[in-house]
This record gives sequence, structure tokens and C-alpha cells, in this order.
Amino acid sequence: MPGPGPHLMYAMSSGIALTHLTKGRFTTHHTLIYALNAFFGPDMGSFSEWLSSTFFDDNSVVSSLADEIHHPFYYVVILGFPLCVFYSWLSNELVGTRLLDYGYGVPLSRLQALFLIAAGSLSHFFLDHLFEEDGHTKMYTWIMSTGWWINRAPVNPDAVIIVGFLCVCLIGGFIYINSSKLRKSTARKQTCESMKLMVIIGSLYCLWCASQIYWMSPRRPPVGEEADLGVLVFMAIYFLLPHWLCILSMDPIPLRTQRFPVWFATRSSEFGWD
Repeated sequence: MPGPGPHLMYAMSSGIALTHLTKGRFTTHHTLIYALNAFFGPDMGSFSEWLSSTFFDDNSVVSSLADEIHHPFYYVVILGFPLCVFYSWLSNELVGTRLLDYGYGVPLSRLQALFLIAAGSLSHFFLDHLFEEDGHTKMYTWIMSTGWWINRAPVNPDAVIIVGFLCVCLIGGFIYINSSKLRKSTARKQTCESMKLMVIIGSLYCLWCASQIYWMSPRRPPVGEEADLGVLVFMAIYFLLPHWLCILSMDPIPLRTQRFPVWFATRSSEFGWD
């Protein structure tokens, strides 16, 4: 299983890359909090269980709570609020003492810290699900179960047509949205439209895969032997979502006051997309 080193270096390198891409909007404070939660965050549960078993005989309650904490979502539900209060206070202290360069002089809010806590937890399990238990974690087993490993997968004409159509729509739609000849909108709007296209095509792709795996009787291979449904769901939750949360954490304005497309278009300028 991944130890402290891989967790810490994966999250910190991602944070440093975001700092570079956003020209400092994703600050050193963001990187520190994100890396700490990816490094030790959910493992607080495992560490607490070890302490309890070492110093106390009856550790059933602690063990049960530790199992809940070592979870990509329950960690945020159980410890999210106290940790976001603590990290917001820590950011304020670091700004006041100038111990860690910040650039903007305004500490992270609790909401920003909460986004980073959630992002760190998901990034932690991005590695855990792939490299724990000799590759037999529940998540990795499910990902592989969405593929076809019984024998050589049959090539179904309807699968070729539907998957090919969706891929053509994705590529063609992207070219159309971003075509210089047809450009009638700003780069910010084009970025939003491209993201909408990705979400729509991705959802339809997953729907097709799920229909062939879980709704057809007997089951049919949706895309040959490929485990596309499991891969797409896993990457969306454990790779794309934490990085999206990191981007959200750059904005101190509460999200309830903004429409997401407007927010995303505004953030696109941070990456030089306009």
C-alpha cells in the first residue's frame, strides 16, 4: 500500500503545478492544506486505531470510528467542520507571522479549507484504491468487473455504432465550439461549452455501458473487453473531482452567490485560457 511519501509527493506536486498554472492564485497555503489531508488525513482513523490497540484493551468503539474516518467521504462528514475551522485559523496565523508566503495577505476561509480537505481525502484514496490489498480492493475489483474477462469479447455492431457516434460527437463538438472560423464568443464561454459537452457525452457513455452490464440479460460487453464504466467513474471521482475542488478553493466568494457557468468562465482566466 502507498506510504506517506507517495501520498505527500503526489498531492504536493499537484499543488505546485496548480500554483504555476494559476500564476499564484492557488497559493502555498492551498498546497499545504491539500497535501496534509492527502498525506495523513483519512489515515487519522488507522493511526487512532493503532494508538487505541497499543494503550487500551477495549478499543471496539475507537476501532469502529476509525473505520468510518478512513473513508473518502465519511472523513469529510465526520472531521470536515472541525478541521476547516482549524486550517482557516492556521492560515490566519501563517499570514500574521509571515512564516509561509501567501501573496494575497488574506487567510483561507473555512469554505476554502473544506474544499481542500475533501480534495485531499479523494486524492488519498486515488492511490489507496489502486495500490492496496495486492490490487484486490473493492473499488479496483469493481472497476475490473465492468470489463469482459470470460473469453474473447464479441464485437457487437450496435456497440461499435453507439460508441463511435459518441466519440465522433465529442471530437466534432469540441472542434465546432473552438473553431476559429466559427468563433462568435469569448474563450471563457467556449471553455464552459466544452466542459458541458464533456459532461453530456461522458454521462451518455456511462449510461450505455451500465445498460449493457446491469440491464441486459444476459450481460453484454459494452465496449469489447474494456472496463470503460469503472475507469470513467473512478477517474471522475478520484482524479477530476479533487482537482476541481482545488480550483473551487481559490475563490473566496461563497458559491451560492454565483452560477457555476459564470464562476467557471471567470476561473478560466486563471489558467490563461482567455
